[in-house]
Amino acid sequence: MKTLWMELRPLLLYIAAFSFFINLLFLVPAFFTLQVFDRVISTSSHETLLVLLAGTGVALFILLLLDYLRTRLQNVVGIMVDERLSPPVVNAIVERAARAPSGVRTEGIRDVAALRAVFSANGLIAVFDAPWVFVYVFVIWMFHPALGLGAAFSALLMLGLAWLNDRISRRSLETLQNEGRRAAQYVESSLRNAEVLQALGMTQRLLVRWRALQDQIATMQTSASRSTVAFTAGTKAARQAIQILMLALGAYLVLSQQASAGVMIATSILLGRAVQPVEQLVGSWRTLIEARAAYGRLQELSKDFERTEPHVAMPRPEGRLSAENISYRAAGSETLVLSNIVFALAPGEALAIVGPSAAGKSTLARVLTGVWRPSSGKVRLDGADVSYWPREELGPYIGYVPQDVELFDGSVADNIARLDKVDSEAVVAAAVRANAHDMILTLPKGYDTPVGEHGSRLSPGQRQRIALARALYGNPQLVILDEPNSNLDGAGEVALAQAMSGLRQAGVTSVVVTHRPSLIAHVDKILVLAAGRIQQFGPASEVMRDMQRQAQAIVDQKAA
Repeated sequence: MKTLWMELRPLLLYIAAFSFFINLLFLVPAFFTLQVFDRVISTSSHETLLVLLAGTGVALFILLLLDYLRTRLQNVVGIMVDERLSPPVVNAIVERAARAPSGVRTEGIRDVAALRAVFSANGLIAVFDAPWVFVYVFVIWMFHPALGLGAAFSALLMLGLAWLNDRISRRSLETLQNEGRRAAQYVESSLRNAEVLQALGMTQRLLVRWRALQDQIATMQTSASRSTVAFTAGTKAARQAIQILMLALGAYLVLSQQASAGVMIATSILLGRAVQPVEQLVGSWRTLIEARAAYGRLQELSKDFERTEPHVAMPRPEGRLSAENISYRAAGSETLVLSNIVFALAPGEALAIVGPSAAGKSTLARVLTGVWRPSSGKVRLDGADVSYWPREELGPYIGYVPQDVELFDGSVADNIARLDKVDSEAVVAAAVRANAHDMILTLPKGYDTPVGEHGSRLSPGQRQRIALARALYGNPQLVILDEPNSNLDGAGEVALAQAMSGLRQAGVTSVVVTHRPSLIAHVDKILVLAAGRIQQFGPASEVMRDMQRQAQAIVDQKAA
């Protein structure tokens, strides 16, 4: 955010400079009117009128040019905000979502849009024009002190209305924004379970809950809109009343021969220009409030993407994986999901993680990828801490298949290529390593088959096999598979087993979370996890014998 403001500061200074000259040129029509009434009409001088018209025409042309440049510069600033903030914001959102999928919030993207909008709206111009209120009041004072006092009172009244509008509407508008986002997120999260909603007839109940949220928002919106509309209408009425009263005061001064008709008209023009920025501020107050709240949230989010420390690029890892006293607890929870996990794998070794449900197996898989940072301890790949290894560098060296597979909208080849430019040879090679090549060829368009949103056009088993091909794309050195056979049929099981065997032969370190014994035959070591703690760890044959003895002992105990 600091870097962004350093880039924007010169452009904002140019906008301020343009605003200075624009407001200076806005004095020209008032002085033109003053000269016409006080000099041209009284002297009947056509030459003076022509000179005034020519000078005013040049001034208005310059005004038009500067106003155009200022508006274009506003758009440039808005585009810069979008281009500079969108990539790191999306990266930060993805990182937070990877750490806590259930608590993901995507308003950062909308916040960037809100900031861009405020730089392109009249509210920003009103902010730069507002200080000129005092200049216009001073010029009116020079015409006549009574008119100056009236103009000063008018400006203070308009500023007071703007301040009162802020005090009354700020909290309600911020609350309304938060509730609107909460309702949108409720619908988005519910639509992920659309099949359950339809199958169990829960749609109407969802609708009832959503309508309750909408009614609550509508009530708040009505209250907020009532005050906002009232202030906007009141501000417009006050402006009209002020101009009428100032015109009447000017007429009185003309009748009492304390001012000329030119002064009266020029004062009316200047006063209208003086109160216009304040009226624009009141009208744009909701946009400014939203932008201020958006900036605060982006400031908080920027803690996840302001990392400018230089780092040395790491070489391709050999696959030496170690877990050093890993413990993990979820944010906001005091319960340890993992506790004192210690093990090491040599390059090319395969590990199976087994255990009962809720033992922490999937959590351990995520921690090993570096996506989730352990609360204590470290996961090292070739001695380097994976949590602080830049993801764009570490990603190509890691293959990962999560428990719940979701593909990205695009073709099969797009997904296998990890959304990068499709390298046909590399894509096919990854599919062959995953033993998914023949299955992909049976699809309607082969590798060019669209998978649909979240892979909806494919079966769960097909999605899982394509996800395995994606994990093996680019010859990673560490592959982590979380229940990779949960949706596979017999042919898929055989293909997966062959792929794991191929990884061992290629010297790729692999970790697989599984309940099925078919994959255990293809690993070197087994780690038994229960309640977040290691119960057993060692060579696969030894651990299997111990597990069989324990199972037999339980059977004998029940028989007795």
